[in-house]
Amino acid sequence: MVSKLYRVVVPVSAWLLMAPAFGQDADARLEKGLQAIQATRMRVDLTYLSSDELEGRRSLEKGAERATEFIAAQFEKAGLKPAAGGSYFQQVPLVEYRMDRSKTQLTVRAAGKKQTYPHGPDFSGGFPENRSVRGGVVFAGYGITAPEFAYDDYAGLDVKGKIVLIFDHEPQENDPKSVFNGLGNSRHAGTRTKALQAYRHGAAAVLIAPEPNRKHLTNQERSARIPGSQRRSRFASQALSDSLWIPVFTVSDAVAATLLAATGKKAAELQEAIDRTLKPASCALSSTRAELRAVTSERRRGVTTNVIGMLEGSTPALNDEAILFTSHYDHLGKSEDGVYHGADDNGSGTVGVIELARAFAANGARPKRPALFISFGAEEQGLLGSYYYTAHPLWPLNKTRAVINLDMIGRDEAPSAQTEGLMEIAQDTSNEFNLIGTVYSPQYREAIEHENARVGLKINYKWERDAALNILFRCDHFPFLLHDIPSVWWFNGFQPDYHQVTDTVEKINFTKMEKIVRLAYRTGWALADAAKTPAFRASVKAEEKSLQAANQRR
Repeated sequence: MVSKLYRVVVPVSAWLLMAPAFGQDADARLEKGLQAIQATRMRVDLTYLSSDELEGRRSLEKGAERATEFIAAQFEKAGLKPAAGGSYFQQVPLVEYRMDRSKTQLTVRAAGKKQTYPHGPDFSGGFPENRSVRGGVVFAGYGITAPEFAYDDYAGLDVKGKIVLIFDHEPQENDPKSVFNGLGNSRHAGTRTKALQAYRHGAAAVLIAPEPNRKHLTNQERSARIPGSQRRSRFASQALSDSLWIPVFTVSDAVAATLLAATGKKAAELQEAIDRTLKPASCALSSTRAELRAVTSERRRGVTTNVIGMLEGSTPALNDEAILFTSHYDHLGKSEDGVYHGADDNGSGTVGVIELARAFAANGARPKRPALFISFGAEEQGLLGSYYYTAHPLWPLNKTRAVINLDMIGRDEAPSAQTEGLMEIAQDTSNEFNLIGTVYSPQYREAIEHENARVGLKINYKWERDAALNILFRCDHFPFLLHDIPSVWWFNGFQPDYHQVTDTVEKINFTKMEKIVRLAYRTGWALADAAKTPAFRASVKAEEKSLQAANQRR
């Protein structure tokens, strides 16, 4: 029998028509697994993962290796099968490097003048090998090719061998009626997405400029708000060794103005025209040439690890489909400031995935579809583990039906320097968490709300409308979205200890964390057991009203 609370909170939807029965019989099937989810055990696990012994779990360092050994051991004890050819480990080849800032530079020749910009405020970024790119410059608008919106900045534009200049983010981001995603980002707004588009069109390098008419901080300004970010910028960078692609650097408003002078228009005018008409303003910048030099001072190869275990489903006909539970185990390591313990980020999500593995394995009865439990490496370096997995999947991506990604599920969201003036945070978030990515699968959202009727958390969708902090593409669910897989980031939110040595275990709200893991268990079971799994929807045009309705229900 459906509860009265459910009848009040969630309307009948397409999801309910294909979901398994919701009532006492269904709960009885889940009971052993639900009882196996315990805050006390998660506290023990998280105390170890965030201890000084693991040295902040930075990828390519010993602490991260110890973390992978611990996770694999827990998967094995739970009874999961190894998913990587008889092993729980998928090796991820990386390059670690430091830029030689004295030699890395950009030289621009425009209107008969030559200007050189050293690595610094006007020209910044990195690339893991020495490379010099010289040639003409082409303005490619926002650098987006989006067939679902009938929008293409590269239409009729020859960028082969050229240096491409593009604006950050995407058109109409201040317009609630924007086809891209109303007031939020779509998957086309991310830097890596744009770099891949430029590479596919034959560009030799990319320069990304902040949108001149922006109503938010630049990425550099946003990062600078996080205490200690300048010191941490001196850490070595990492990249996937098998996808170096092309150099991508950021330039300032001043550099963009110099490059765009050949158009006879100001950068703000070009952006306004694109946003108003939703038509590209791309063009070759005649007589403008540039030389980009990327030089490294240090470079070494290494291997990090994704940890992966599998639990088979109960229905042979559906054993080729899977539901994924994911997290990342790595953090920032240590410095002169101390150990970056990473209890919330993301020891909490990793412990949550381990606990889910135990719960599914301990339950006895199993859902129809298999479940994969994955903890990725090198997320803090740019989602490297999850990008590698989606390029080398251990389960076919076209048979991966949904991803539940747990990252930072241990703390109560609180105002911080990073969010000040950019996002409103509720006064009491002790029973609240956020979902990011449901715009691409409303049925997935409905499944979570359906199951939450028995758990009682407050669900907030405010980050779905974020175009300032780039939340949509800052976590491991995002590479799966690029492959049209319903993928959602379960996220408690930021707080002042984010990326600080003070992100420690005693600050974790284990009561709420247990509830989130229980909801993930219920939702994952429902997705794995449903007659039909949630669909992916590339176009998110109508999502603003849908999100408002969802927030009203919570």
